[in-house]
Amino acid sequence: MPTDSVSTATPAARSGRMSALEVRASASLAAIFALRMLGLFLIMPVFSVFAQTLPGGNDTFLVGLAIGIYGLTQSLLYIPYGWASDRLGRKPVIIFGLIVFAIGSLVAALSHDLYWIIVGRAIQGAGAISSAVMACVADLTSEANRTKAMAMIGGSIGVSFALAIVSAPSLYHWLGMSGLFSAIGILAVLAIFVVLWVVPTPPAHPKTGHAPFSEVLHNPELLRLNFGVFVLHATQTALFVAMPRMLVAAGLPVSSHWEIYLPVMFLSFVAMVPAIIAAEKRGKMKAVLLSAIGLVMIAQFALAELPPTVAVLTALLFIYFAGFNVLEASQPSLVSKLAPGPRKGAAVGVYNTTQALGLFCGGVLGGFLMTHLGQTSIFVFCGVGALVWLIIAAPMKAPAPRH
Repeated sequence: MPTDSVSTATPAARSGRMSALEVRASASLAAIFALRMLGLFLIMPVFSVFAQTLPGGNDTFLVGLAIGIYGLTQSLLYIPYGWASDRLGRKPVIIFGLIVFAIGSLVAALSHDLYWIIVGRAIQGAGAISSAVMACVADLTSEANRTKAMAMIGGSIGVSFALAIVSAPSLYHWLGMSGLFSAIGILAVLAIFVVLWVVPTPPAHPKTGHAPFSEVLHNPELLRLNFGVFVLHATQTALFVAMPRMLVAAGLPVSSHWEIYLPVMFLSFVAMVPAIIAAEKRGKMKAVLLSAIGLVMIAQFALAELPPTVAVLTALLFIYFAGFNVLEASQPSLVSKLAPGPRKGAAVGVYNTTQALGLFCGGVLGGFLMTHLGQTSIFVFCGVGALVWLIIAAPMKAPAPRH
């Protein structure tokens, strides 16, 4: 039986407000979720430049593997972690995952060659607590307020991405790559204390069987979204295999890359707001989604064709992230709306798994293409992927507008 503080019968729930316990649970779990994403995002803007100082660092396939392998181990362990949290409890599994993540950060921080950094990144990804965190959110929030809680987590991911992209060049300049990995590991240890002392203990619930994925895997609307998040995050990691080196080649040192990323991320978030309002409140979700995919595609093809000056790269990064941020915010919302009622958890699990696989494949493919065909091939391939996504997404059924 859920406690009164998470029951839909509470006065807060009936009034549409989150209770104090729900706010505390959602905020603390969102912070932990954001930390996990920082483990991926913080190295992306600088790693391909740093790798050139390491033995084997000129092999861009290995560079891409180091960036992307985090997503592979995550994707393999999302479902086992969720299964374990059902049987052993949410908090023990989340704490275990954070310990694994911290160990991976330590391995990467102490590494002096690219191969051991790849090992450290793989161990980081093995702390795949996202499914346990999402399940914990569901345990600690009422049905009426669950969407708000998930929105807080979604917002924390966006903030962590923006913070990482803007701050990573300066942090790398001050701390070095070893210092970045060490800082991430220390934050993971601090997050354990947040789990112990801040996150409420979820109520006990009956053990359930395996999530029935068949209905989710046969839903064409969900399949479109799963393909979309795969392509979106593949383009993201592939982009950062090449972009830091392109900015350096254009005359901008790594320590100054924040001067590009800060205005790009700020303006793209500003541009996202009216698009999300139009999508959610005015029933324009399909048009907004297709337009955002189009922006991602245009940016990729333009990166392949236009001269890579600082001004051109800045403009194209803005176009890319204007589309990326809209898609990152809108697609999880669509998953929750389009998934069959009793299959929402399974739908989110499959969506998160394909997202992590996209992160892995983008890094590996970007590194392979850059090694064998040059950086232009990365953007051509990503542009073609976005075009295929646009074709697949075009017949989607637009959800009813929210009132």
